[in-house]
Amino acid sequence: MLLQPSAINIRPESRTVLITGASTGIGQCCAITLAGQGFTVFAGVRNPEDADRLALFNPAIIPVLLDVTEPDSILEAQGRIQAMLPEGKGMNGLVNNAGIAVCGPLECVPIEDLRRQLEVNVVGPIAVTQAFLPLLRQERGRVVNMGSIAGLNALPFAGPYSASKFALESLTDALRVELQPWGIEVAIIEPGTIATPIWEKSLKATTEMYAQPESGATLSSLALYEPALDLIRKAALRSAQRGIPPEHVAQAVLHALCAPKPKTRYLVGKDAQLRRILRWVPDRLKDALITRKIGLPGKHSQSHST
Repeated sequence: MLLQPSAINIRPESRTVLITGASTGIGQCCAITLAGQGFTVFAGVRNPEDADRLALFNPAIIPVLLDVTEPDSILEAQGRIQAMLPEGKGMNGLVNNAGIAVCGPLECVPIEDLRRQLEVNVVGPIAVTQAFLPLLRQERGRVVNMGSIAGLNALPFAGPYSASKFALESLTDALRVELQPWGIEVAIIEPGTIATPIWEKSLKATTEMYAQPESGATLSSLALYEPALDLIRKAALRSAQRGIPPEHVAQAVLHALCAPKPKTRYLVGKDAQLRRILRWVPDRLKDALITRKIGLPGKHSQSHST
């Protein structure tokens, strides 16, 4: 339900936060958790149907139409939120959660899909942060970026997604130092495997994408990867079944927004802890470990005709 700003009555003492990508998964869980902890939550969604559904969870959740890839949408959302805030009050938090996952062999990923991956996961968070920083500065608010362990350790066939999360790590580090003169804390959440639909959606989208006639230029190359892609799909399904609930991530976000001295990084999940160790493993050994774990073809495993 998209209410007019004049119909909203936010108490001056209420803590306020914007969460992008709040329609499902981690974003929705964060919205519900924070609303339950006394926050007024502006929940960014891209369509009115999601807005209607979110509004049923808690009256403290206020859906706002927001597409992080559209400058006009960001500015309109900023204007609506500012109009809802009590006079003279800014915002206490921004959670840059909106994200997508593009999967597939880098040889075959359509360049437009790669651009969209970076537009949503990298450019989007900065565009939203730029728009809302004046409101955050008023309250010495906080910025929380939703990263991933994939931003510290890349896996095969998730290159576009990992690249976007590596970039978000760098931007978070820079932003954290740049905003310290105003007391604005900046943190990044680094979840491992979480029980959300993002990877199921991504794998389904990848399969459908390559099945389209216009993808013909990549089909011959894609066929070379089919055995490995099948193994990746099975590994992803097994991993998703072991994924921890998104509530674990929501608790990390809550700490990042409320703790007197928040962490700069929040690893969430045992697999995230283990994969972080791989950062310090020599590259060749790391490649061998990943190859063996998933069961991928190793070096020189393909036959060559002469």
